[in-house]
Amino acid sequence: MKNMKPASFGVIGLGRFGTALAKSLAESGKEVIVIDCNEDKVRELRHFTEYAYVAENLTKETLEEVGIQNCDAVIVCIGEKIDTSILTTLNVVSLNVPHVIAKAISRDQGAVLEKIGAEVVYPERDMALRLGKRLVSHNFLDYISLDNEVEIQQIPVTAAMIGRSVQEMNIRQKYGLNIIAIERECVTNIEVSPQFRFSAGDIIVVIGKVENIKRFEETTT
Repeated sequence: MKNMKPASFGVIGLGRFGTALAKSLAESGKEVIVIDCNEDKVRELRHFTEYAYVAENLTKETLEEVGIQNCDAVIVCIGEKIDTSILTTLNVVSLNVPHVIAKAISRDQGAVLEKIGAEVVYPERDMALRLGKRLVSHNFLDYISLDNEVEIQQIPVTAAMIGRSVQEMNIRQKYGLNIIAIERECVTNIEVSPQFRFSAGDIIVVIGKVENIKRFEETTT
């Protein structure tokens, strides 16, 4: 096996999620190790990284041989095969990788992965929640969930806001929201003065409790 430079990321499992993640990291200029048991999937990733390996068994020895222990972060993308997901994650954690992330498809699987030291992500659930928010909120453009109660959201300026200033809208006092940026004609301004007046097409970025954001959308529509 060739001599390897220390890698930044490892992606284990090249399903749709793992493949998309590995390609995104590689296209961003990051060094990526990818591992899967499917030769065709691995061959496809060799167009993006020279560290693409076929491995039938994801033992600790195999992972160490390909250099997973050199990664700053490893993402285990084997959600469906729960036993393999858990054992592989345990092997990666035992190699003292600084940041181990594991995909889960159920809360029970996620709970086990967390107990062995991994950060858990639920791609299907998160995508469903994101799509649901887009469908139920006609104003909603994009959001980042900080926890179950607080989010950062992009909201388009409504007719009721056009021509009014930030001070006149008094969003912080009325709704408990903070404006952290305003986008106008593809230019983002993060230094928003109280005298700034909203125009048609503006997008405001607010941070606050989900219930307050919802109330703001309902009363300004």
